Amino acid sequence: METLDLLQQSRQIWGKKKLNLSQIIVRMGKVFGDICRWERNAVKDKKAHTKKELQKEMGNMILSSIRWCDDLGFNPDDCIKEALNAQKKFKK
Repeated sequence: METLDLLQQSRQIWGKKKLNLSQIIVRMGKVFGDICRWERNAVKDKKAHTKKELQKEMGNMILSSIRWCDDLGFNPDDCIKEALNAQKKFKK
């Protein structure tokens, strides 16, 4: 799938309303918290902690991040390119 195709599908689900940075941070924290809860693996959560559940949460972070880039006025592909360059530079 192409990034812009994913953005289009995401907009079909969530609509055209754009979130501001504060709203994005709260939602990002929620998904991150779900991933942290999976790792913590408390007894009360063990039944829900399947590989598929973690896969879904990682996908949520990826798909939502594409939409959040757009919400902030960034081209998601440009954001990905910047991240790739930064990671390559950091690795050196």
